[in-house]
Amino acid sequence: MKFRWFFSFLFFGLFLSCQTDVEKKPQENVKVKIPAFSGQAAYDLVKAQVDLGPRCPECPGASKAIALFRNELQKAGWDVDLQTFDTKLFTGQEVSGTNIIGRYNPEVNERVLLCAHWDSRMIADKDTTRKEEPIAGANDGASGVGVLLEIAHTISRHPIPMGVDIVLFDMEDQGDDGGKNPNSWGLGAQYWAKNLPEKPYPVKYGILLDMVGAKDAEFPKEGYSMHYAPQVVNKIWKLAKIIGKEKYFVNTKMQGGITDDHYFINSIARIPTIDIIHHKSDGFMKEHHTHADDMDVIDKNTLAAVGQVVLSTIYKESNKEF
Repeated sequence: MKFRWFFSFLFFGLFLSCQTDVEKKPQENVKVKIPAFSGQAAYDLVKAQVDLGPRCPECPGASKAIALFRNELQKAGWDVDLQTFDTKLFTGQEVSGTNIIGRYNPEVNERVLLCAHWDSRMIADKDTTRKEEPIAGANDGASGVGVLLEIAHTISRHPIPMGVDIVLFDMEDQGDDGGKNPNSWGLGAQYWAKNLPEKPYPVKYGILLDMVGAKDAEFPKEGYSMHYAPQVVNKIWKLAKIIGKEKYFVNTKMQGGITDDHYFINSIARIPTIDIIHHKSDGFMKEHHTHADDMDVIDKNTLAAVGQVVLSTIYKESNKEF
């Protein structure tokens, strides 16, 4: 992702395909107690990804990761689809990508979208050595996916009547960090937003997780999130304070926006989507886009905090309390 100041916003047309004929029904009026989220289980799922090796375009770890994600979602009882696409990187390299789409209660009309990117950066451009080698991407990529996969397992153990979609985006982190080409980022999200699984696509809002596993992480109210979905941001940050996670979900408004997957979901698909992303006053974590972004960066307490806030949001939304 790339940090941007937004004085104007770029809007794209909406193109819909890959539609489904599943007949929708309203969710049942059933309230479910909010379960606990396991930071340890999320940590194990992050490690499982890192153990596969870098998950960049054409890396051996990428195909293994896709199989892992599909298996974990299917074990949780979710419907799983793979959305493949061809794209071109800012380098000119032509590559194929895969978005993984998991759906819980696909027949239910009331739904919330959860998403993260699963690819790791193909170069260590912020490192001082081995700059042309791909990185592990433990926090930048694997952490958000680990939290979402554990949320899928938790929901399967504690069923809710509402529908939930999880989308794991490919090709988010392969953009031009030194140029002025924001559209070189979030390639999987751009493709998905132009090719939604249904028309209309009935999700209330989306929550994106990115870099959500580092020790002492802080998640400010990100700029594009506040522009497109301020009511969602404020409700989630308020909930985080109520359940004692305000140490992480700081009540600080970022002055600019980050070109992350949520930007394209908002601007192309017009789905109000927020970004829970680690960013402090001095920028991203120091390990960002370096080989130091490995399991030593990951903290179970941070994963637990983010997972509990997002899980609580889902259950409160399902209980019609949010």
